Amino acid sequence: MSNDFPLRKIIHVDMDAFYASVEQLDNPDLRQKPVAVGGNELRGVVSAASYEARRFGVRSAMSGILAKKKCPDLIFVKPRFDRYKEISKQIRSIFYDYTDLVEPLSLDEAYLDVTVNKKGNPSATLIAKEIRDRILKETGLNASAGISINKFIAKVASDVNKPNGQKTVNPEEVQRFLEELEIRKFYGVGKVTADKMYGLGIFTGKDLKGKSLAFLEEHFGKSGSYYFQVVRGIHNSPVKPHRIPKSVGAERTFNENLSSEIFMLERLEHIASELEKRLQKSKIAGKTVTLKIKYSDFTLNSRSKTLPYFISDKKLILETAKELLYQERLQNSVRLLGISLSNLNTEKKEQPKKENETVSYQLKFDF
Repeated sequence: MSNDFPLRKIIHVDMDAFYASVEQLDNPDLRQKPVAVGGNELRGVVSAASYEARRFGVRSAMSGILAKKKCPDLIFVKPRFDRYKEISKQIRSIFYDYTDLVEPLSLDEAYLDVTVNKKGNPSATLIAKEIRDRILKETGLNASAGISINKFIAKVASDVNKPNGQKTVNPEEVQRFLEELEIRKFYGVGKVTADKMYGLGIFTGKDLKGKSLAFLEEHFGKSGSYYFQVVRGIHNSPVKPHRIPKSVGAERTFNENLSSEIFMLERLEHIASELEKRLQKSKIAGKTVTLKIKYSDFTLNSRSKTLPYFISDKKLILETAKELLYQERLQNSVRLLGISLSNLNTEKKEQPKKENETVSYQLKFDF
């Protein structure tokens, strides 16, 4: 058993139905009503749904048409990202009152390492409660939180008592918590992977833990090692205050499906211009250009090309995107196009991880 496992006090804060809640906050007429941000009953995709809408089965990434069928009284609202960013900045300023170790994942969620914190409070549970109370008082919005020894468990725990709740998984509770957890609730296990695991007789964390590393790598490739470790509570990734993006992209969903490549090239030029602005603003360049195509039947296709040099110029990005567009014949009319750049000049090589690492917990580590 290893005794040098880095035991931390990590909080994962996740805003409850953030975009939809902001819309309900700013417009009292929307409160306690089913709201979808983005899309409409004719086309488009739902970006976020209020809890009133979720009761009908409306979810993010669902088509507006299907969402309206599930919830006939659904109210569609156009997203206001400037407003969401404004409130997100306000929320993050609260986080920094407690620790500088804040890792934002998106506008509505972040990890905080409060092992050592600015308040000198030894209880991560009490800090999480205080942060949630302040968010409600200062923004009028609810947040949920998960508290545990690493980022993986904290993120899983934040979903347990949603909305407007929190869950602490103490060191001595980690193994039982993970063993009892349904496999689809493991962060990193999507629907396709969950279905595959069901076919292999893996329904809970306990089932997953019973499989050998060799078995998991055989069936899940490189992800097998990840599953083998996290089900044992091993996740050594620290909270990274300055997250380095692995890719930068821009995309557009069209009001009408495109079937002409001429119109697509026109749209790609606008997308490449937007991508160039984002790259220059962040002083980032990359080698791998990826073209994303979503067809009218919602199937996705991506095509990539890696260049021998870093680029950030619109002309070179567009030239490569055009080449990728003509690489294969289009399968259908197109509703969305996107261009992203990866293999960035900001990436650093990671230190190799130890395999088959086991862990013991310091049971007196106060949460």
